[in-house]
Formats: sequence, C-alpha cells, structure tokens
Amino acid sequence: MAYAGIVLAGGAARRLSGVDKPALPVGGKPLLARALAALVDADPVIVVGPERPGFGDVLWTRESSPGAGPVAALAAGLALVRTEIVVVLAGDLAGVRSSTVDRLVTSLGAASGAVLVDGSGERQWLLGAWRAEALCGALPETVENASLRRTLGGLEIVEVPEEPGESDDIDTPEDLDRWS
Repeated sequence: MAYAGIVLAGGAARRLSGVDKPALPVGGKPLLARALAALVDADPVIVVGPERPGFGDVLWTRESSPGAGPVAALAAGLALVRTEIVVVLAGDLAGVRSSTVDRLVTSLGAASGAVLVDGSGERQWLLGAWRAEALCGALPETVENASLRRTLGGLEIVEVPEEPGESDDIDTPEDLDRWS
C-alpha cells in the first residue's frame, strides 16, 4: 500500500536544555535518521522542522509559525501529502522500526487512523498511520498551539499494541542515557 511519511522534528526540546533533539546521536545515528529508516517505504517523506544537512531525499517544510506545536506542524506536513495514507512520526522516537510502520499501515483497515498504544495503555498520537483526508478534516481552524489529542481523539482509531521499546522516545537526559 502506498503511503507518505511525515516526521515532526521542530520541537524546542525544553527538557533537554533546548538541544537539536532530532540530531542527537542515539546508538550511533541521529534520532531523525531512526524515524527516516522506519519510513523506508514511504513516498514522499516530509520532515517538518528546520532543514538539517545529511538526511537524503526528504522534503523539508516548516509551520507558518515555527514552534506553534504539533498540530501546526502536522498541518504543514499534510499540505505536501498527495497519498491517501500517511504515517506520522515524532522526530524523537528511538525505538521505532520499519516493522512498526508496517504493522500500523496494515492495521488501518477502514478506520481513520491506527496508533501505537504503549505498555501503559496510552495512545501515542505521533506514532500512527492515518487517512490523510481524515487528518485534514480534523484540523481545527486555528492550528497554532492546538491540542493534538483533542484534534485527533474524535477520529475512528484502531489501537495497535506496541512491541517492547517501539514507542520509546527521548525527552529527558535519563531517556538519552538509557539509549546511549
């Protein structure tokens, strides 16, 4: 099944002292490279955030107001999607794999979205496969600083249980230590 990929990679990384989190090396490669590797079968792959050299054949875009949150970033990425299906990933996912993406896309069925559910039962909103039309229809009129959970929570969603570590992300120095 053909699908596009969007990686949201423009956050401020406040809990990591404002470092360029997607560029942080984890296990020998930048976090952003991990997300891009998981999207190996996506076409195109769109990265929403400041352009960074060395990441190959991706489309770069920015929110109209950089730093306005994940819904604004999602809207910017969706503006470049021409496929029916889109996989949306955070740029700080250390444990995501191409098999994760494959399971999400396969699980989508007729639903609006398929999201990974972590071991504590929490939906991982930035780790999912979606119908692009449903995402566009769910976007609020004002996307800046909108809640991602409120924006997507009303859609018909299939929950996909994670395999160990798939939803691991890097938010704190302790997270980084666990993966380094």
